[in-house]
Amino acid sequence: MRRIALGLISAACSTVLVATPALADNPHFLYATNTISPTGELTTSFKEVGLGTGTTSVAITLTANTKAVYQCFNNGGNHPKARNKETVETQEITSADFPVNNGQITGSLTVGPPPKGDFSCPPGQSLFLESVRYSNTRVSDQFGNFKNATPDPISVTLHIPA
Repeated sequence: MRRIALGLISAACSTVLVATPALADNPHFLYATNTISPTGELTTSFKEVGLGTGTTSVAITLTANTKAVYQCFNNGGNHPKARNKETVETQEITSADFPVNNGQITGSLTVGPPPKGDFSCPPGQSLFLESVRYSNTRVSDQFGNFKNATPDPISVTLHIPA
């Protein structure tokens, strides 16, 4: 009887020791959510789990297609009938290393808005960022795992000096 009990305990321990690494090393993102600040920056918050205990940090990258509209306004606060505006489209990319805590990462990355470039206003007018739109936002890790962030696309109408 003692041999049977010892055999069952030994078999159970072997199963746990073999199964634990397989379950722990399954990195994947639980969520990735987008928000836009009052200044037009996109912040994507995320959580990645299943990183196991052997990983101490992971490089996370945020990519987003951006579209910003800059426009000139006169000193009276009106925009002239002339087409004094510029639309800037680009892909924003940023990345950072995040420490792994108990096999998971919770963090956020921020991009944008894209700069106005060479666009400028004539004398007597000021440049404002009028709107920004982000699409195809995605967080990814160094292992090739990714999550498309929501909501997507996300946009905001602004009127802030550029």
